[in-house]
Amino acid sequence: MSLYQPEPVEISTRMRPGEWTEASLEELVTTYRAKILAMGAAVSEVVTEVVRNDDGSVAVAVSWNKGAYADEPKGGGFTNTESRVDTAEA
Repeated sequence: MSLYQPEPVEISTRMRPGEWTEASLEELVTTYRAKILAMGAAVSEVVTEVVRNDDGSVAVAVSWNKGAYADEPKGGGFTNTESRVDTAEA
């Protein structure tokens, strides 16, 4: 098992009032998601956060939630099937 903890990947920005529209915001989020997916993230690992502030500004963050370990199998947890070694006989 590896103790390596991957660095998070995030693309984010903030826009002032008047710098964005609903259409441009949707396009921006789509573009950020596509960039994260192109880096190798699975759709289920991509987290999108859009914060609309009272002053009309908006903050956008799209990140890749890689999990606790870089080499952890999908579904989490390691079993002895990854190494194909039966540890019961050792």
